[in-house]
This record gives sequence, structure tokens and C-alpha cells, in this order.
Amino acid sequence: MFPPHSRYPRFATISPGQINKNARLHKKLITANTKERNMHIRYYVLPLSLLATVPLAAVAVEEKPEGFIEGSRVNVLARNFYFNRDDRKGQSSPTGNGYSEAWAQGLIGKFESGFTQGTVGFGLDAFAMVGVKLDSGTGRSGGKGSFGVLPVDSDNRPEDAYSKVGGAAKLRVLDTVIKAGDVFPLTPVVAYGDSRVLPESFRGVTLQNTSLEGLSLQGGRLSGMSQPNESGMDKGFSTFYAGRVDSPWIGYVGGDYSVNEHLSLSLYGSRLKDAWNQYYAGGAASYPLSDDVSLFGDINYYKAVDEGKKLLGEFDNTIWSAKVGVKVGAHSLAVSHQRNNGNDDFDYLRQSDSIFLNNSIQYSDFNSPKERSWMLRYDLDMQAFGIPGLSFMTRYAKGTDADYSHANAVYMRRDGAGNPLTDQRRWERDIEAKYVVQSGNLKDLSLRLRQATVRSSSFESDLEEVRVIVEYPLAVL
Repeated sequence: MFPPHSRYPRFATISPGQINKNARLHKKLITANTKERNMHIRYYVLPLSLLATVPLAAVAVEEKPEGFIEGSRVNVLARNFYFNRDDRKGQSSPTGNGYSEAWAQGLIGKFESGFTQGTVGFGLDAFAMVGVKLDSGTGRSGGKGSFGVLPVDSDNRPEDAYSKVGGAAKLRVLDTVIKAGDVFPLTPVVAYGDSRVLPESFRGVTLQNTSLEGLSLQGGRLSGMSQPNESGMDKGFSTFYAGRVDSPWIGYVGGDYSVNEHLSLSLYGSRLKDAWNQYYAGGAASYPLSDDVSLFGDINYYKAVDEGKKLLGEFDNTIWSAKVGVKVGAHSLAVSHQRNNGNDDFDYLRQSDSIFLNNSIQYSDFNSPKERSWMLRYDLDMQAFGIPGLSFMTRYAKGTDADYSHANAVYMRRDGAGNPLTDQRRWERDIEAKYVVQSGNLKDLSLRLRQATVRSSSFESDLEEVRVIVEYPLAVL
């Protein structure tokens, strides 16, 4: 009755002043090849004020020692994750009580070599990850739906432990890096998710070029994906709304350009073979009014059309979002509007973050056909009040006018009488508090508490959820 739908913003590598998911992905992207802490990075012309607003810009060059061993790193992230979700309509629990709960411990170890010296350099990336169940059960596992914290068997019993092991060979030619194997792409059309105990990954070949200052070009061809609660590294493809898709590959290409310190642009395209072609265009800008006051804004636009065998039916969808905001000292306030002009849900890869839309938030995407939504968001950085590392966020989003009258058979949603759902509405309120230890033996330890409330008409769940995330990064080498 209800589609496998939810949104899970990442909880790692988020700075206190960030104000949307685009900014979170940007921060991860500028550390795209390693994503580890304590990295020395040279930024192309982008000031810190812009990092909170640009949707995507690969604008970093790593200053690392030359040599396979000399440039190597080993990092371990310990992630403790607690999650409960109370579905007030009772649809998500395999026992029908509407309550899902899990507590797990993850260890994410990554090795990244440097490159051998010379014009052409060779290197290796590898990882080993393990997730361990601390608490859950058959009646609380969430089954195989969107809850997705731990893998479950045919009886919906969560596994005691699961793991991922993989790696990629890499080649550097001047300013171009090619990777083949298990990879973690970060683009508006293909972006790995990191919202559970272990991160998502993809298998295939990726390429990134940074020859021109301020410009990053990316491309790739991927043969499969591994979702956060899967052990296998090449599981084929799934989407949020349609589930499994018998597509042999997904390819993408595009780039990000920092025009100057106040303006960035992005342009990407992708093809999920025999399912869709997706195109993305986005831009972000900031304008300082004084040392303590600045304006910011961004716009994101997607177009998706069916492709080849049309495994997901016929569709021609466009969806866009726009945001404006002001930052005054420790305070940030932003308002955003989003609109889906298509007749179907705007779909994307399951458990991924391949949706750079302002109103795609903790649970809801506000991307149903014809849906219009508004969101108000407030952020507070307590450093200005003498408590560095402590931050708060709250946001409220409301969507109206969702209409499935003209949806295709794959994305159609109907009421109890079999009629397409029309005039559907929903709202979501999120609250978050985060603290990062600033010094001492526990430096960089982060604690995060997240709460979400969702209410809707017929097509989505009414729910309450709480997440507690504790992370401790270790730079071993």
C-alpha cells in the first residue's frame, strides 16, 4: 500500500553552519577522494561563507606527499547508531504494530594509498566495514522496508552482524584520477548515501579531472550498488519508489564550476539504462552585506525522461527548488520553495543522496506529482555564545496538491476504492542538536540527536522518529 519511501540525510561530516543537504554533499565532495578528517586541502577561491550555500563544487586539490606509501592514509570511524520510528498508521512494522527500533555499532576502516611518482601514478583504495546489532528484534526490525538499519532474513529477524569489504585501483595522469572497483561517487545524479550504520557504495569506473582552477569534471559507468544494510558489493540497482530495476548499468557525466567567491554552477546528466535519462542544473550565490551579515541562495533543477525499454514506464518529469536566506552572526534563516511539474514521483537511486532539492529532508522528499511545498529553516551556531562545537537546527516544510490522476502504472497510488489519489497534503518538522568535542583525547567526537514529526493525508505515513548518532574518527596513519 505504501511505497518504500523515506529520506535519510547524512549525519557525518556536517558543519554547524550548514543549512541544507546540498551543502552537506558539497562538503563531502570537496574531500571526494578521501573524505577523511585532518586532511590538508587547498580550496579554489571559495570562502567559508560560501560553503554553506553552494549545491556542489569539486574545488579542492589535496596537498599530499608523493609516493605510494608516503601519501597513504588509514582512517577508522566508529559510529554508534540508534533509531526508532513510530508509524501511526502501522504500515511499516512486519508485526503490524507500526513500531520499528534498532541500535547498532559500526566500524568503518578505510585505506587510501598515495600515487607512485611520475607523470602516471598508480594507487589503491580499500575498505573494511562491519555493523553489529546491539538491540532489535523480529517485531521491531522494520522488515525490508525503508527503515533499513540492519539486514533481515525471510522471517524479518535482524542479523547479528554484517560486513562490507572492497577496494578500487586508481590511476593518476596529470590532473585526472581514474578509479575502478568499489567507489563512492558524489554528484547530483549519482551520490552514495551515508545515513545508516555503514555507507552505500557502487561498483564500476569513475573519472575526475581538476585541470582548470575552479572547475571539476566527473564521469563514471557503474554496474551495481550496495545499499547500507547489504553485505554484497554488487547487488544491481533499486530506486526509492519502484524498487528493483533490471538495468545493467548507470552512467553519468558533468561538472562543477566556481565562477568566483560568490557564485558556483553545476551541470550533470545520467542514464540508468532502459529506465531513465536524468539531467541536473544548479547554481548558488552568496552576498556579504557586512562582516556579520550575508545573503545566500540557490536553485536546483532536474528533468527526467524514460529511456530504452522503459522499465519504469513512460514519464517526462521536471522538478525544481529555490532558496533564499540571510545569515546574521550565529543565526541563519532560510525559506525555500519546491515544485514537481511532472505526473509521476521524481525517483532516484534507493538509499542514495542523488536528489539535490532543498525540500528533500529527513523523511519526506516533497516530490510527488504536481506537489508544491514550502520550507522554513533556522540554524544556530553556539560558538558565538561561548560554546564552540554546539549547534541547533529546526525546520518546517509543508506540501500540497499532490495528484496521481495521470501517473503511470509504476508510480500510481490509489485510494481504497481504486481511484487515483488527488489533493494529497503533508507536513514535516525536524529538530536537531549536535555537539562536537573541540579538544582533548576525545577531540572530534560528535553527538547528534535528531527528531522528526510527519503528518499527511492518505498517501504517506504519520510518524514520529528519533535518531541518536555518536561518531568518533581515528586517523591511524
